[in-house]
Amino acid sequence: LTGTCLAFGKQIEAFGERQLYDAPIIFSEKTPYQRLTITHLGDDVRLYIDGNLQFASSDEHRYHEALVHPAFAAREQLSDAPARRALILGGGDGLALRELLRYPQLEHVDLVDLDPRMTELFRDEPKLAALNAGSLADARVQVHNADAMIWLENLRGEAGARPWDIVIVDLPDPNNLSLGKLYTVAFYRLVRAVLADDGVAVVQSTSPHLSPNAYWCVVATLDAAELHPLPYHAHVPSFGDWGFNLVAKQPLVVPQRLSDELAGEQRFLDDALLPTLFVFPRDQQPLAREPNQLDTQLLVRYYEQDLASFDPRRGS
Repeated sequence: LTGTCLAFGKQIEAFGERQLYDAPIIFSEKTPYQRLTITHLGDDVRLYIDGNLQFASSDEHRYHEALVHPAFAAREQLSDAPARRALILGGGDGLALRELLRYPQLEHVDLVDLDPRMTELFRDEPKLAALNAGSLADARVQVHNADAMIWLENLRGEAGARPWDIVIVDLPDPNNLSLGKLYTVAFYRLVRAVLADDGVAVVQSTSPHLSPNAYWCVVATLDAAELHPLPYHAHVPSFGDWGFNLVAKQPLVVPQRLSDELAGEQRFLDDALLPTLFVFPRDQQPLAREPNQLDTQLLVRYYEQDLASFDPRRGS
């Protein structure tokens, strides 16, 4: 990407920031909401938000295929009607959106991401737009730069608001109270309210290996919101073992094959692998944890405790 409009050397806070990353920084900007940093080494492009890795282009396809496609497979077991409308909360890099748009039956996608600089960057910068296959410029997509919780709350006052068949909740990990509110029972009840009766949602749920207490707290929170979570995980080399939850207004069964609606060959996920994502080994069995409430923010504490206690030398 060096030589493109991303190479804003004057915007990089020089030596101090460079020491935080393993690859050359080609873009860094402090927006009103967060610091966006992009590094580039060889063929690998990485996005960091406030210093936390969001994706590596070398393996993001694993994460985003695992995030999006099981939800469509699960919905196909609930409904014979094709999914027409989808909603993404977060995902301003357009990568989850890229996977959504592999379903030609989709007629409309709403994407809600707080930071307009993020969505502008991944829509307008050619090298970054190439990573998401130009998804943010697709005519079927409407971008809303807003706080996801406030946006959902405002929908409750709209007469005739239509529900979504698929909802993708692709938000950063709950490492502070502002993000923690987006993992509460109150937030997930808002998600439930906009989900079609035969719809399926998926929630990025942090790592069940690195953050087991936080992961199972998310599961408990979804359960308390009457979303019947179906936990699963996938290996993403740059992240490690990563966790998700399928949710719906009714209990789901483990999907056995990818949706017939899916067009195109996947790089990671296939029919044989799909059901294995829902199997947890004996050393990752469920933990009983309290749900995360707005007035407790238990999840942020669990998350901080998990990271503080994780020892990479012994894996826990």
